[in-house]
Amino acid sequence: MASLIAILDLKGKPLIQRSYRDDVPPSFIEKFLPIILDIEEEGQQVTPCFSREGVNFMHIRHSNLYLLALSRRNSNAAETIIFLHRLSQVLVEYFKELEEESIRDNFVIIYELMDEMMDFGYPQTTESKILQEYITQESHKLEVQVRPPMAVTNAVSWRTEGIRYRKNEVFLDVIESVNMLVNASGSVIRSEILGAVKMKCYLSGMPELRLGLNDKVMFESTGRTARGKSIEMEDVKFHQCVRLSRFENDRTISFIPPDGEFELMSYRLSTPVKPLIWVEAAVESHKGSRVEYMVKVIAQFKRRSQANNVEIYVPVPDDADSPKFRASTGSVQYAPDKSAFVWKIKSLGGGREFLMRAHFGLPSVKNESEPPTRAPITVKFEIPYFTVSGIQVRYLKIVEKSGYQALPWVRYITQNGDDYSLRTASEKGTAPIRPM
Repeated sequence: MASLIAILDLKGKPLIQRSYRDDVPPSFIEKFLPIILDIEEEGQQVTPCFSREGVNFMHIRHSNLYLLALSRRNSNAAETIIFLHRLSQVLVEYFKELEEESIRDNFVIIYELMDEMMDFGYPQTTESKILQEYITQESHKLEVQVRPPMAVTNAVSWRTEGIRYRKNEVFLDVIESVNMLVNASGSVIRSEILGAVKMKCYLSGMPELRLGLNDKVMFESTGRTARGKSIEMEDVKFHQCVRLSRFENDRTISFIPPDGEFELMSYRLSTPVKPLIWVEAAVESHKGSRVEYMVKVIAQFKRRSQANNVEIYVPVPDDADSPKFRASTGSVQYAPDKSAFVWKIKSLGGGREFLMRAHFGLPSVKNESEPPTRAPITVKFEIPYFTVSGIQVRYLKIVEKSGYQALPWVRYITQNGDDYSLRTASEKGTAPIRPM
């Protein structure tokens, strides 16, 4: 529950505000930024929620804006924070960018959206596709509709009735992003898999879908112990369309999907992961005047798979110049803005390994007695038709009262996450690093 919602600039000035209850004066908005600054000056971490003078402050930051909720009651802080995130997502979907200028140019529409999304401090409709049916970019010029869309009063608020397609199709993508850190000795010190099941539904009527995953999949709340090669999912989050009661009962993922594109579920796996793409570099410095690199890449996945659009970023000194490259496959480019060179391989087959050499001049002579400090090697890649966890869709059933036939399409993708790093660049002459 929130008494007041406001959007502020970085100076704490409110750009727009809406009061839903009368128990928190708007003057508390002006106290928000000074409180933040006081907390930072004390060397403490600013948390999303804190209380002052009997008022709860809950906030998120989006770009150069603060989204702030105030409440005097003992509110559900997590629910309010989620609402602020949903509000920012809806505004981005409406205006493409959520900045000060877009707030000032569209304040009429934003007030309408805030009134529809929250009533008397309680979150209501937060699905942008439903909101767009009756609050359009030109909504301030239109007459107010007497009857709201059916989805607002329906039990299924995320899907409208009367949807029709000539061709009924469902596209399901299982996407797993691998985050990893390998230390200088070649050991994996941190790894995780962040998974998401994303869907595009172009189905007529009000269909019910049932999704079944392979028997290896286990959820942390089952209470069973994972054995063998079982996949134990953690931090599982479902879209609101999933019938959680049925899932808790028999682990069936049953739902009436929204129309179009949405994320059905997300999950995390903390099981140890072997590096899918291994990279190491031998570095040789010549009296501080030039430096040479020999880089090896090894695809450590099955031969029947291949990685596409592989990009290997190898760091170099900031003042490096006169680059020369020779690669057994792909192309190499110098990226001075990133202080690195990039080895690009369009297609890397499983089990394959390749070498490349790089040569740079160093105009600034450095003290060779000082140990070099190097940023890690980072890798980007995408492996289609493959999941590192082994998760598979056993079935995707589509049932609709009219009995039409629909085509389900399933695709698997494994890719790098936000942090796939290897600290495996070593001085030439040291013991070679062995891939894990």
